[in-house]
Amino acid sequence: MTDPVSLTADLVRCPSVTPEEGGALTLLENLLSEAGFACTRIERNGVDNLHARYGTTGPVLGFNGHTDVVPVGGGWSVEPFGGTILDGKLWGRGACDMKSGVAAYVCAALGYVRDNPQPDGSLAILITGDEEGPGVDGTVAILDWMAERGEALDHCIVGEPTCPERMGDMMKIGRRGSMTVSLTATGAQGHAAYPHRARNPLPPLIGLLDRMARWRLDEGTEQFDPSTLSITTVDTGNPANNVIPGEARATVNIRFNDAHSSDTMIETIRAMAAKAEIEGVGIALEFKVSGESFVTEPDGFTALVRQAVAAETGIEPVLSTSGGTSDARFIRRIAPVLEFGLVGQSMHKADEHVAVQDIETLERVYRLVIDGYFAGQWKTLA
Repeated sequence: MTDPVSLTADLVRCPSVTPEEGGALTLLENLLSEAGFACTRIERNGVDNLHARYGTTGPVLGFNGHTDVVPVGGGWSVEPFGGTILDGKLWGRGACDMKSGVAAYVCAALGYVRDNPQPDGSLAILITGDEEGPGVDGTVAILDWMAERGEALDHCIVGEPTCPERMGDMMKIGRRGSMTVSLTATGAQGHAAYPHRARNPLPPLIGLLDRMARWRLDEGTEQFDPSTLSITTVDTGNPANNVIPGEARATVNIRFNDAHSSDTMIETIRAMAAKAEIEGVGIALEFKVSGESFVTEPDGFTALVRQAVAAETGIEPVLSTSGGTSDARFIRRIAPVLEFGLVGQSMHKADEHVAVQDIETLERVYRLVIDGYFAGQWKTLA
């Protein structure tokens, strides 16, 4: 049987910079197929994904993860796709985020079906190649494929790195929503010496941005910190100091909790923009919603995962909704979903790495969860 450290190293050696598959999904498909999993490659718009299932009955315990990684960048002291083990750590792009999580779960699942060839339920493993990319042809494509075939999940774990400092210190039960707003103020270009002949788009745009920056969205909710709004770019593309620009653009990023929906946020921002417009200057808005806020209310499944983490790490994890978005935002549409994985301090950085011991611990946590799930503990702990 493959161990999770060796499998992580093999996956890191696959140069799967999003959206390239790099051989990572092929490696997993071959490994799982040999163990009796029914594997299907799901390709959409040039993105490869993998669905693997063992068993034909319910309940269905799912795992979601990704093998695509962000670009390498500079500043590395080791080979980014070398899968090098040095000083008790495994180094390489994707080692932390999140090929180690995928490897740990796959090995835990392989061990379980080896010991329990006829489980009381099914294991479903959903691996995407589009989590670090646009996120439209990855997990969403798998879920669309599942819906067409009547495939379901009863519960799911996402293996993203969730621990901020120490293995076991945090698991995620929800995520904030995310929205990007692109603002374009259009006036009329003119000579700075004759401002009355121009329509300067900057004062209305700056006024709107100032109002948005001072907007206190909420005070937080029971499960979430206060929502945040950040102005990330302001640009006129104007190289001349004696020309009033005809157009100015800005971008705002909002992370919102369950006090809001994207629809209510959009309605409020449109009203703000309408008030900011002046004669001769219009403000156009474009919204991109990456995900709505959600929370999985703690229940027996939450208790099962938390119990497994505590058993292997000696720490009872904090239940959190912090951080950015993940593919849990898609899974939650069809099943209760939790996230638990490794310490995420090195993800997306040069010299990305993960402690070998933590990979081994994570496999044991996942194995305890699988064992307990099919023993029905998620029902008795409710």
